[in-house]
Amino acid sequence: MELLIESIKMDWPVLLPILICSILVLGVVINKWSYFKKNKRDIAVYMRELNRELESNDLRAAQDTAIRCGGVVGEVIEEAVRIFNEQKKGFSRAFDISATLATRKLESNLTILGTIGGVAPFLGLFGTVVRILLTFKDMAAAGHAAQAADVMYGIGSALIATAFGLGVAIVAVIFFNLFQSVVKHFENDFNLIKLLFLNYVDSEGQSQAKYSSSPKVNL
Repeated sequence: MELLIESIKMDWPVLLPILICSILVLGVVINKWSYFKKNKRDIAVYMRELNRELESNDLRAAQDTAIRCGGVVGEVIEEAVRIFNEQKKGFSRAFDISATLATRKLESNLTILGTIGGVAPFLGLFGTVVRILLTFKDMAAAGHAAQAADVMYGIGSALIATAFGLGVAIVAVIFFNLFQSVVKHFENDFNLIKLLFLNYVDSEGQSQAKYSSSPKVNL
């Protein structure tokens, strides 16, 4: 504990960037965890309802389902209903745009975790190198009077910066990968919604083609 306190006193200019990174990681983790928890939905329930409503061509009920669902999933469903009602022909492209915008919202600030996960170890290593150089300088100034205990103490103090940097990086990488898997789950939900609507877009197109190709009977 004494070594840790002494290291913070001596190397605080180098440890300060790592401390800032740790605060950023904590803030992003709390923010994204709360956001994902608030937007989590059981898509299977709403898919069954949407299937019945689209089958009966009740778009008003489908819109109400989207509103009741809420969150980012509800927004995507609501946009899908609007596109289905207004432009069935270009549904796939229009829906992809809406889904991509929703995915960007889900991925916001995740680059901070990825960047810190890659940079924090190097910040810690930089702090270690600086402290070792200062230790060697003190040893040179002390000459033969330098004791092994002082040298080991200086090296031990230097390694604390590396430990801090690695600790922050490990936490950042863990949550970055975790949140990326959550975003992937949302993307799968968006794809299911798209496939459901496309099923009715295609079936309607086929019925229209069948009707137009049927022979006319002159009375």
